[in-house]
Amino acid sequence: MGRSSTRSHTRINAPPSRISIERVTPSVGGGRYPIKRTLGEPVTVEADIYADGHDALSCWLLYRMPACDWRRVRMEASGNDRWHGTFTVTEIGRYEYTVLAVVDHLGTWQRDLRKRIDAGQELELELQVGASMLAQAAKSGSPEHRDRLSLVAADLVGPAPMEDRLAQALDANLSELVERAEDGRVDPNGSPTYPLVVDPQRARFSSWYELFPRSATSQPGTHGTFRDCEDRLSYIAGMGFDVLYLPPIHPIGHTHRKGKGGAALASLNDPGSPWAIGSEEGGHTAVHSQLGSIQDFRRLTHHARELGIEVALDLAFQCSPDHPWVKEHPEWFRIRPDGSVQYAENPPKKYEDIYPLDFESRKWRELWEACKDVVTYWIEQGVRIFRVDNPHTKPFAFWEWLIAEIKATNPDVIFLSEAFTRPRVMYRLAQVGFTQSYTYFTWRNTRGELTDYLNELNHSEVRDYFRPNLWPNTPDILSEYLQSGGRPAFVTRLTLAATLGANYGIYGPAFELCEVEPRTTGAEEYASSEKYEIRHWDLEQRDSLRDLIAKVNGIRQTNPALQQDWDILFHETDNDQLLCYSKKTADPENVMLMVVGLDPHFAQAGWVQLDLDWLGLDAETPFQVHDLLTDARYLWQGSRNYVELDPHVLPAHIFRVRRRVRSERDFDYYL
Repeated sequence: MGRSSTRSHTRINAPPSRISIERVTPSVGGGRYPIKRTLGEPVTVEADIYADGHDALSCWLLYRMPACDWRRVRMEASGNDRWHGTFTVTEIGRYEYTVLAVVDHLGTWQRDLRKRIDAGQELELELQVGASMLAQAAKSGSPEHRDRLSLVAADLVGPAPMEDRLAQALDANLSELVERAEDGRVDPNGSPTYPLVVDPQRARFSSWYELFPRSATSQPGTHGTFRDCEDRLSYIAGMGFDVLYLPPIHPIGHTHRKGKGGAALASLNDPGSPWAIGSEEGGHTAVHSQLGSIQDFRRLTHHARELGIEVALDLAFQCSPDHPWVKEHPEWFRIRPDGSVQYAENPPKKYEDIYPLDFESRKWRELWEACKDVVTYWIEQGVRIFRVDNPHTKPFAFWEWLIAEIKATNPDVIFLSEAFTRPRVMYRLAQVGFTQSYTYFTWRNTRGELTDYLNELNHSEVRDYFRPNLWPNTPDILSEYLQSGGRPAFVTRLTLAATLGANYGIYGPAFELCEVEPRTTGAEEYASSEKYEIRHWDLEQRDSLRDLIAKVNGIRQTNPALQQDWDILFHETDNDQLLCYSKKTADPENVMLMVVGLDPHFAQAGWVQLDLDWLGLDAETPFQVHDLLTDARYLWQGSRNYVELDPHVLPAHIFRVRRRVRSERDFDYYL
C-alpha cells in the first residue's frame, strides 16, 4: 500500500501544506521494493489526494532515472479524491516516481469566476483579485513569464470590453503559464519516492526451451557437446523458441556421484548430476571438458543470437565435494561436529554429492562477492539470462544485493526464479529482484484452479512485481496429469501455458516426444531422468508435437494480445471441462479467444457465455472466430455459443475474433 504524508514546500515561512496524499499505487511494500515494467510499457500511478475546504488542486506525477532531472505529468481526477497519471518508460534500468500536489489558487479563482458569470454577479472586483494574483506570480517567474503575466494582469483591469477581459481571465493556457512561473512550488525534495525497474521486452514475452547439452548428440552412447547444441539450434528455432536454457555446464564431481535414477551408488559410466558442480577441472567458472571449451560455448551463444535465441544458463550456488572452494574456502560451508562438511538434505532425501554454501558464515561477505564474480564472469561470456536453481534456500538479502549489483551495470540481465515453495516466499523473491518466476501452474488442472490462480497472478497487487513463467514440465516434474493423459494432455498443457502466460517454457525433448513414464507409481520423477543419465532422443518420432509447438509459438509471435498477461478475462461455460478465456490489447483488432478442453480422455461439449462488452462486440452483430490452429472459421452471434472438442483430434481452439465490417463496395467482410 502507499504512504500517507502531509507535504510542505521549501518557501520561507510558508505554512504547513493543507494537502494529504495517500494510497499511492502501484507500490510494493510502501516503496520498499520496486514495481516492474518492460521497455515501452506505460506506468499508470494513482493516489488519493485531497485538502480541506473547496479549493481546486494541481497534482503531478514526477518520474526520472537516477541522476536525471525530474519529468512531470499532470494527473487527472478519477473521482472521489482519486487521481491518476501515466508515463511511458523508454529506457532499460531503474526509475523512481513520486506524487506531488499544491492548492491551485488560480484554478480555484477561474472556477469561481465561471460560477459568478453564470449567476450574473458583479465581476469588476473579481478581475482585480485575479490581476493581483497574476502580478504576484510574475515576481517569481523568468523575464519571459514576468512580462507575459504582467501584461495579462494589466489587461484584466484595463479599459478593454468586459467580454475580452473575461476571455483572457478564463484562458486555459493561463494556468500553464502560472505553473511555469511558480515551478519551484512543485518540489519533490522530502517526498516519498517509489522505485521502478524496467526490463527488456523479453522479460515480458518469451518462449523457453530446456535442453541438456550432454544429450544433444545424434549418436547414441556418446556424450553431447556444445557443437551438438549448435546443430540443434535450427530445430529449436524452427519450433519458435527464443530462449534456450541449459542446465549447469560445469565440471561434475566424482565423490558420492549419483547413479541412474538418483541411486546412491554410481557405476563407472554414470555421468552424475550436473547440479553437483565442481571437480579437479574447476568450479562455477569452468565448463565440463566433454562439452567443449569456453570458446565453443561463446560460439554457441553467438550462433544462437543470430537465430533470435538467447542462451540462458543455470545458476546453482552449491558445490560437489570436489569443488575447489571446498579446499580453498572451508569457512564457506557448514562443518558438522565430526569435522565433515554438511551435505544437502531434504529429509528423508539425502544429496551426498552436493554441499550447500553457508551464506551466514563469518566470511559471508567474501562468499557473496565470489558468487557475484561468477555471475559477472558469465555475463562477460555473453550470457544475459540466468535461471536460478532453488533461490529460496539462500537469504533474501543476498539476492536483493546480488541482483541490484548486477543490474546496476547490466540492466538488461534477466533472472528467472526456480522456487517451487510457499507463496509468500515465491513472492518475496520476486520483490527483491527476480525478473521472472516459476509458478504453481504445473499443478493447477481444473477450471476453478486455473481461473483462481491466473486471476491472482494478473488481477491482484502481485502483478506489479511477480512475472509468471508457466512450465507444464521440468526435469524434476512429470505431473500426474501428463502421465495419465498421454498426448492429448501434452497438447492441452502446451496450449494453456502458451496462451495463459506471455512467458512459458517446456523441458524438451521430453515434452514434444510426450515422455510419460514415471520412476515409480505416484512419483513425479521421470523413469529415465536426464539429471542422472545421458539420453538419446529420436527427434523424428512420428507423433512428435514439434509442428504443433511451432504453430502455437507462431500464433504467439503474430498476436500482441498473447504477449502480455494483464488483459485476460475468463468467460463462463456450462461444462467444467471447458475453460474459456480471452486476451486483448489496446488495439481492438487483436482480440484472442481460447477454449480449451481439460479432459484428455473424452470429448467435451458445452456453451460458452461471452462477455461481449469486454470483447468489444454487440449482441446484434454476427462476428467471426478464426481458429488459428486449424484455419477453421465459425460465425457466432451474441454471448452464448456452442463448442465441442475432441482431445484425440485437437483439444483446443485458439480463436482470433474478427468483426464484421462494411466495405466501400457494399459487401461484408471480417477484420
